[in-house]
Amino acid sequence: MNRSSVLKKKIARLRRKMHIRKRVSGTFFKPRLSVFRSNKYLYIQAIDDEKGHTIAASSTLKGKSIDEMAQELVKKLHVLNVFNGVFDRNGYKYHGKVKQLAESLRKNGLKI
Repeated sequence: MNRSSVLKKKIARLRRKMHIRKRVSGTFFKPRLSVFRSNKYLYIQAIDDEKGHTIAASSTLKGKSIDEMAQELVKKLHVLNVFNGVFDRNGYKYHGKVKQLAESLRKNGLKI
């Protein structure tokens, strides 16, 4: 891939992100679950958009699998009495790791 095609791909994802972000927002009891994918790791954070605060976060940085990461985030949210969320895929396609993360969050008891 040359530099211009990489930039086009990144710009297209940012355009999709802004289009989605116009409609998706979160509150304390139904936070926005924002996903970020790097080349090596996956990050997710629960965000209260009314206050602009991150309620809880988790990542695969310490060698955790996606299922373990989702389980950790759900535990943190259940401690705060949060049982619902709005999934923000952040412009990424809903397949692969992003889809696995969403399904794992549902499996662990978070209503998306």
